[in-house]
Amino acid sequence: MSRIVRALAASALVSTLAACVVNQPPPPPPPPGPTPHQIAVERLHQVDGRIDNLSHRIDVHVNQGYYPPPQGGALHHRLDEIRGEAHNMAAQHGGGLSGDEQRVLNQELDQAAHAIGE
Repeated sequence: MSRIVRALAASALVSTLAACVVNQPPPPPPPPGPTPHQIAVERLHQVDGRIDNLSHRIDVHVNQGYYPPPQGGALHHRLDEIRGEAHNMAAQHGGGLSGDEQRVLNQELDQAAHAIGE
């Protein structure tokens, strides 16, 4: 009789454990990645950050006497033009840049960086 009781208890335990495993909720889905709009806005932030960095480099070069303030002013003006282009492009796309637009702006910034002396 004791074997029957043990067998019943063991089978009850196994079925309880099986029910626990089967009734587990599925794991939550992974968090969604950035939306295309968020990526476009990030591209604009990257361009703005690069312009800010180049602007700082101009200030450093002028302060260290590498070139005169009027030349630094002209370089700042060029960066302001590029920033204006970037923001005009972004305004057409709800606040962000396409990959092609970012590429064009980066080419212009490469030329400006070369003129700054980087």
